[in-house]
Amino acid sequence: MEWYIVVLVIVAPLLLLMVTGLPVAFAFLVVNLVGGYMLMGGMSGVEQLVLNTVDSLASFTLVPIALFMIMGEAMFQSRIAIDLMDTLDKWIGKLRGRLAFMAVGGGVMFSTLTGNSMGSIALLGSTLVPEMEKRGYKKPMSLGPILGSAGLAIMIPPSSLAVVLGVVSELSIGRILIGIIVPGLLMAVLYAVYILVRCTLQPDLAPSFDVPPVPMKDKLHATAVHILPLTIVVFSVVGVIFLGLATPSEAAATGAFATLALAAIKRRLSWKVFSTSIFNSANISVMVLLIVSGATAFTQILAYTGATYGMVDAITSLDASPSIIVLAMIGAVIFLGMFMGPLPIMLITLPIFVPIVIQFGFDPIWFAAMYLVAIETGSTSPPLGAALFVMKAVAPKGTSMNDIYKAAMPFIICDLVAILILFFFPALVTAPVAYMMR
Repeated sequence: MEWYIVVLVIVAPLLLLMVTGLPVAFAFLVVNLVGGYMLMGGMSGVEQLVLNTVDSLASFTLVPIALFMIMGEAMFQSRIAIDLMDTLDKWIGKLRGRLAFMAVGGGVMFSTLTGNSMGSIALLGSTLVPEMEKRGYKKPMSLGPILGSAGLAIMIPPSSLAVVLGVVSELSIGRILIGIIVPGLLMAVLYAVYILVRCTLQPDLAPSFDVPPVPMKDKLHATAVHILPLTIVVFSVVGVIFLGLATPSEAAATGAFATLALAAIKRRLSWKVFSTSIFNSANISVMVLLIVSGATAFTQILAYTGATYGMVDAITSLDASPSIIVLAMIGAVIFLGMFMGPLPIMLITLPIFVPIVIQFGFDPIWFAAMYLVAIETGSTSPPLGAALFVMKAVAPKGTSMNDIYKAAMPFIICDLVAILILFFFPALVTAPVAYMMR
């Protein structure tokens, strides 16, 4: 059977089931069972598929997903994240567009602590947007910065999606986590520059208002109490990986422990906070692992039937430069993000895209960084980007989806600029990875 027929037989039903509203994990389950029976020799093929999937879920490399989720939930439930925003507020002062800059700064800081973009949108959207509108901020400058900056959780460690990417594509998770740091910061800088320029050209978007002066003593005290201790949490995840002291799984464990210890030191680790953090993170982790298991089996069917190799050969033989093909793949990810969630996109496309990138001789970590930016871009892209609907849920009454779409567009453009910069300057990704301690 030709590879394109195999792809059509198993991919088309998968997409159709997702469009009908069936949960992603169950869509994969149905397609895998039917596909395994039809294409892998009946029940013996299905049994082998199940055994291989169980083995893949027992992998130690999946541990960081649950532990990163615990970190994020503990930060939110113990209100350490709120303290972070209050301290940032003290430092920004009377800068025009200060609340928009707070959204970007808060997005970066939350990203280094939680790795949960939807949680960041929910928190920043529910706390900052009402205050912004109260101060006369127009929707492009109240909704947009939060949509853009909260998505940085995908790009700055700890990032659960980076872990999934590493598992599905069989790349080094540690190298991916280090490689995405500079791209994430680059995106934050682009957002800040856009806000500064737009607020200068159109002051009515973010009216200035009086802010009570905060003595330097209070700023330093708030920094020492609420921000400096968080550097220990950041080091316990990123630092130990960079220095070669721990694997990503071990770093996730030290990060979760450091987060819970910090909450305990602040006397906020009550039984309710702890149990809620564990319960919520377990719910999300189980959902992610179910989807990963389905995608693993899906990948095995593609490999068994030879569809993966057929697609790689067909694409690599196209009369187009490898660079153009790589950009086309990134564009396809953004397009899919307009209609699907990040996880299904990753699990469907990575088994196809990564072998092609390697075949072309490109650094797969460089491609992974651009891929994650594209995933973030897709999640904020109309009409069905997941982040847009989270924002709609927490935005003030009277906010329409059209308002959210318009607010997101400038930050989508910033993301596209970031992708092009990474494409032409791959050292932004590869250089930090090269300095990692082995």
